[in-house]
Amino acid sequence: MKLLEVHVIQTVAPSNLNRDDTGSPKDALFGGYRRARISSQAQKRAVRVAFKDWPLLSEEERAVRTRRLMDALLGKLSDIPEEQARLAVENALNALGFGVREGRTEYLLFLGNYELSRLAELIRNNLEKLSAGPAKGKKGAEVDAELKRALERVLDGGKAVDLALFGRMLADRPELGVDAAAQVAHALSTHKVDREFDFYTAVDDLNPKEDTGAGMMGDVEFYSATMYRYAVVNLDQLAANLQGDVELALRGALAFLEAFALTLPSGKQNSFAAHNPPLFLAFRAGVGLPRNLATAFERPVWPKDGRALSALSVEALVQEWNKFDRAYGPLNPEWKGALNLTEAEVENLPVVEGLGSLKQEAEKALRELLALGG
Repeated sequence: MKLLEVHVIQTVAPSNLNRDDTGSPKDALFGGYRRARISSQAQKRAVRVAFKDWPLLSEEERAVRTRRLMDALLGKLSDIPEEQARLAVENALNALGFGVREGRTEYLLFLGNYELSRLAELIRNNLEKLSAGPAKGKKGAEVDAELKRALERVLDGGKAVDLALFGRMLADRPELGVDAAAQVAHALSTHKVDREFDFYTAVDDLNPKEDTGAGMMGDVEFYSATMYRYAVVNLDQLAANLQGDVELALRGALAFLEAFALTLPSGKQNSFAAHNPPLFLAFRAGVGLPRNLATAFERPVWPKDGRALSALSVEALVQEWNKFDRAYGPLNPEWKGALNLTEAEVENLPVVEGLGSLKQEAEKALRELLALGG
């Protein structure tokens, strides 16, 4: 397996970046101790937002997740009479097995923007066939067999990098699914955490002077933590998902490296502003099996000798990295590099000065790796 791994140590100030259904920050038991946690899904969402907002990828190289597929397609067919366009779109979506009710699909669909454009064009070119008679009104509705196959062929991922990275699962149409090229671990604190509570009050600005009570009051849970974050990209799967476009796979992997390293979920950021960049960032690229190094923190890191938890965490991570290399060997071939802003001693890892340099090293490694046969 040709892979790119990303390892991050990140200290986050008091925050509630990713909360559960009760509003509490997510956590988990690991090594017998309660740890801060950020879910993989929340991290992937932050990456997808960065792809769009920074921007790291063009619109055609991204996907959308929506139930409003009919509205999206109608927007691309705005020059066609609305009733005819709506009927054609509904019949096309029903034929694909995406049942439409009250203008919404039954569940969220993850489609590349290029897939949407091609689907709209195919509907436009077959308007008479798709708008003849009333809407079929059911999933799997029959249309001309050749047209149905053409509709299905459109859904090939559309060279959308985020779709290629994170995959697509369609329970009703598994043959239209896309196997994810990226795996993202739940981020865990390297140490034990305890939740804390912030009690707050808000003043009613229009209260008369003699009314000294609060306009409202409440509390919010939070914690602060040094987190270990990990992700791995299967580069062969990424290239296959992008229809063999190796250059796009390279740019997509580098965009993922940057976005994963620099983004966090945005929960409660207006209250906490925990915008803390990583203190340690490393990549490993090569051929072999992935290694999540969370076991470095099965025994929680504890403050000692006046040293920062971040530095102690980096040292524990690098020790675990070297231990596994001694036991199982490195990737073959292997490239690696690191950015280290802590006081930790980093053995056997080439250290660079900044993110730009680290990306350059990663790009060199990935170009050589993707050029390898097999």
